[in-house]
Amino acid sequence: MNFNCCKTKKSKNNLDQTAEFLKVIAEPNRLKILCILQKQELCVCDIWQHLDLPQNLVSHHLKVLKDFKLVESRKESTKVIYSLNAQIISKYYSLLSHYINNQ
Repeated sequence: MNFNCCKTKKSKNNLDQTAEFLKVIAEPNRLKILCILQKQELCVCDIWQHLDLPQNLVSHHLKVLKDFKLVESRKESTKVIYSLNAQIISKYYSLLSHYINNQ
């Protein structure tokens, strides 16, 4: 068997990034937030209504997703509007596919 996916420094870095990505999205509420944001960009005041969580906990999960760059935000008047960062999500999807598909 050939395990080239883990031997080079770049491969190790990619493996580490993929593992961190999986840790971030392993939390069910973060996955729900990503799912909610697939349809449209929303403020935390709209997102938390779809979850059985207090608004401050939803804000915490959004911060984790934002720190990992899976979610972007912009200020609109007094609200912060969140949206998916499709480019970064695509990057992690590709990295994960690399390990699952053995390519």
